[in-house]
Amino acid sequence: MPSLVVVGAQWGDEGKGKIVDFLARKSDLVVRYQGGNNAGHTVVFDGQAFALHLIPSGILLPGKLCVIGNGVVVSPRALKEEVEFLSRRGIAIRGRLFVSLNAHVILPYHILLDGLREEGGRGIGTTKKGIGPCYEDKVARLGVRVCDFLEPATFRLLVEQILRVRSAELRSSGARLADIRREVFRDYDALRRFMAPYAADTSSLINEALDRGRRVLFESAQGAMLDLDFGTYPFVTSSNPLAGGACAGAGVGPSRIGDVLGVTKAYTTRVGLGPFPTEADGHIANYLREKGKEYGATTGRPRRIGWLDLVQLRRAVQVSGIRRLAMTKLDTLSSVHPIRVCTAYRLGRKRITYFPYGRNEQLEAEPVYETLPGWSGDLSGKRRYADLPRAAREYVAWIEERLPRRDLGHTAGAFSTRASTCQARRP
Repeated sequence: MPSLVVVGAQWGDEGKGKIVDFLARKSDLVVRYQGGNNAGHTVVFDGQAFALHLIPSGILLPGKLCVIGNGVVVSPRALKEEVEFLSRRGIAIRGRLFVSLNAHVILPYHILLDGLREEGGRGIGTTKKGIGPCYEDKVARLGVRVCDFLEPATFRLLVEQILRVRSAELRSSGARLADIRREVFRDYDALRRFMAPYAADTSSLINEALDRGRRVLFESAQGAMLDLDFGTYPFVTSSNPLAGGACAGAGVGPSRIGDVLGVTKAYTTRVGLGPFPTEADGHIANYLREKGKEYGATTGRPRRIGWLDLVQLRRAVQVSGIRRLAMTKLDTLSSVHPIRVCTAYRLGRKRITYFPYGRNEQLEAEPVYETLPGWSGDLSGKRRYADLPRAAREYVAWIEERLPRRDLGHTAGAFSTRASTCQARRP
């Protein structure tokens, strides 16, 4: 079946944009199915760096169609800025980008609420982009969808309804509802006209493409451990980055998903608060952060750094049905001697090999490490697995052997931090 879901197998920032850019070259449609402009990936295309937050990276490739699915929450202002940014760089957008009529819209009061909670002691380290409050309105059946946003009378009615419901919390910021209302409608007409050409029944678009045998690539934002149901709750995103989220978030049935590719770094990173069993500090964390340029594409925040965690990775493989795995940033580990990999956790006197669900257990889990020899040299120019140093090849093979073969059909070792240079290896 000509469809593939690409998911992050850690806490996000695994390099999915590079992998999607690589795979999009042989795809017809690239579909984003969850998250919002809190996500971000940087892709180098024709020698230029593009930081994208909402639009799939396939937009950089001429002739590819890109879809923002119904599971995504869309800020019209952020989307307009991104479209204008790409247009200034010579990327054609019209007729190639489609936004679901059912996608929910982020409005200024969502961003205000997000900031209030982060700064008022209820934060979890979000990007303050309004993502969580927008998803809250969606679940509470208070949300504004793209199709509602395009109808002025409906939009005005819904905004008044939401402001009444949220008035107490909004007023706690010191802001007046009249000012918030004015901000919502400040450039509404211009944004509505901007959004209209991109709005479409994207579920039908995708399903019709699959019916015609076209190749469809589904991309997640964030990673498995930020999934609302299976991540390190409550320090998670407000949607489902797992592969199963592609069905509800793009409007396709599960029988239409052909395969699932997970993406992992050769080590682990995390942004924001929450459990991180293998987190490192000091010299090694600083070295990997600087060498790997581990700063958020959306916020610029320094990422937390840790060793590769096979316990966590096995859980991601399980809950997303990952059958292939791409490893990025193997070159960042060059000159690190030795390298540590977590193979189990210790909880009190108990040794476990599964990722726990309980909040306290996740915080108290102590990693059990095995040590492997490191390697030296610049790997960024390597294009074949056989060209890697022996210790680097053995590191990849050692990881392959410890992942669940019943779930993981093939493992791909992608070893460059640079975009569009990833190569797959099948054992």
